[in-house]
Amino acid sequence: MYKVFGYHLVLNLYECNPEKLKDGEFIKNTIIQLCDLIKMKRYGDCILEHFGESEDVKGYTAVQLIETSNIIAHFVEKTNKIFFDVFSCKDFESEPVIQFLKEAFEAKEYSYSFLIRD
Repeated sequence: MYKVFGYHLVLNLYECNPEKLKDGEFIKNTIIQLCDLIKMKRYGDCILEHFGESEDVKGYTAVQLIETSNIIAHFVEKTNKIFFDVFSCKDFESEPVIQFLKEAFEAKEYSYSFLIRD
């Protein structure tokens, strides 16, 4: 029997609002609000970089360290898709995170997996 180490939400958002996934300030503010929603203490500022030589992957990548692990997201401009990973050794509910991010980025579709890491 293994002791649970962490909880990992892997969330894919599809057909997002292209203006929102290209807006760095909106992305940072949304991640701050997400941390507040799930009561995770941010460790430092959100790291946000826009890059990608290929149009297939070009967009922002965000990294927010939290005291119990991290939140990472990749924003793909060509396809209007966003790939979020929320990993924490502190338990959290996945459904509020999914709904919050779906609404924030106006995603028309989504898929997800919720993993328990040991």
